[in-house]
Amino acid sequence: MNWRIAQLAPGEDFPPVSQALPALSPFPGLLAVGASLDADTLERAYRRGIFPWFSPGEPVLWWSTDPRMVLQPQRLRVTRSLKQSARRLLRNPAVRLRIDTAFAQVMQQCGAQRAASGTWITPEMRRAYGALHARGLAHSFELWEHGELKAGLYGVCIGRMFYGESMFTTIADGSKTLLMALCGFCLRNDIALIDCQQQTAFLAQMGAEPIPRADFIKHVEQTTQLPPVPGWQYDESTFLTDCARWL
Repeated sequence: MNWRIAQLAPGEDFPPVSQALPALSPFPGLLAVGASLDADTLERAYRRGIFPWFSPGEPVLWWSTDPRMVLQPQRLRVTRSLKQSARRLLRNPAVRLRIDTAFAQVMQQCGAQRAASGTWITPEMRRAYGALHARGLAHSFELWEHGELKAGLYGVCIGRMFYGESMFTTIADGSKTLLMALCGFCLRNDIALIDCQQQTAFLAQMGAEPIPRADFIKHVEQTTQLPPVPGWQYDESTFLTDCARWL
């Protein structure tokens, strides 16, 4: 079968997500190739439920998978062992939970932790998402110990829709603890879905589930039009409270 992929020039609009390659194709969910990887294009993409994902040396590849893996924050699955581990972390006086204090470093660490198996978090990606962060549309959740960044996750938030991108940790259950904080933050700010993009065993273990792309796109269209979250800088006690509902 002859699979056709849209070739986009810089500034050109994305085709309908229904044109993405189907499940039985060589690259399920691939929608388009090309365009510019910049803040304007990224914002347009996320408002349409589209995300970039490509390896070094490849052109920019744009995806809209079907089904779409999502996590409803209230359905986060926290095991007994994770509760115990998170309690130990959060009771450690040397541990601090922060938000948006080291976005570039979180991205760099996410890429470095995946470098051995190949990473899509290239310098080009870091620049583009850094520009989106400067617009207030990309954010990082961070776990620090003795002033050193130990774990982090980052994503994009437009209106009341959060798109998870990547996470890293250098300590046991660090990124899972941040995922707890993110889910608590989402519940407190009326964010009903966290986009996880790809189906993985880890995400399923944490409570994420696939939904039809049509349902996902409908949700995106509605929630990206809502007022943005009012402020991403908040005191640490609130951050701890966001985790506490699972502890």
